[in-house]
Amino acid sequence: MLAPAELMKIHPLGKSPVIKVTPANGGAPLTLAESGWMTQYLVENTPTGAKLMPPKYKEGQEGKIGGETEEYMRYMYIMHYCEGSLMPILVMTIVINALKSPQVPFFIRPITGAAANRIFSTFIFPNAQKHMGMLDGMLKSSSGRYLCGDKLTAADILMSFPLIAARGRLDEIGNWEGGSWAKAFPAINEYVDRLEAEEGYKKSVQKVEELEGRKFQPSL
Repeated sequence: MLAPAELMKIHPLGKSPVIKVTPANGGAPLTLAESGWMTQYLVENTPTGAKLMPPKYKEGQEGKIGGETEEYMRYMYIMHYCEGSLMPILVMTIVINALKSPQVPFFIRPITGAAANRIFSTFIFPNAQKHMGMLDGMLKSSSGRYLCGDKLTAADILMSFPLIAARGRLDEIGNWEGGSWAKAFPAINEYVDRLEAEEGYKKSVQKVEELEGRKFQPSL
């Protein structure tokens, strides 16, 4: 869905989210787009941002290639993986699912529906299984409850958007082992529960509901 045309005045693509950061020294405001870039900039350039990023280097390995901690390497990967690899698959499920919706004229819906099912079975579902399998492995091999250790990081916050929004749609795209994606990957389901239980997430939901005047429904 396209953002309001007024955003064209802020960023050439006219899409959100977009933020403006005003430097404390009175310099020109910085316009930042793309969730990963905005998040990384705020984490690296605000007083409290550092607590949302794992330590970069192992002790005694500062500044050396290969001296980074495993948590930091995971963190940086996820910061780019979230919208670069995971989100396209999830958005594609919405687009292709539209081919089976009542919006398609009933006399051609059997054809478009069959085409959609073929795309789901040969491309979307196999890729979704790969993504879920990788995330499941990362959670199980993590040193803590989150993807990058035992502390919430900006990478977890970025991942909260697609995972929370998609959890109600994943069962529609294929036949998961055990009958549902949550049974196939219980570690991910528990992880999403933890993200939803975060105080910051609950406050953001409350703020959205105050602004929109209705119950918040996660959506891609």
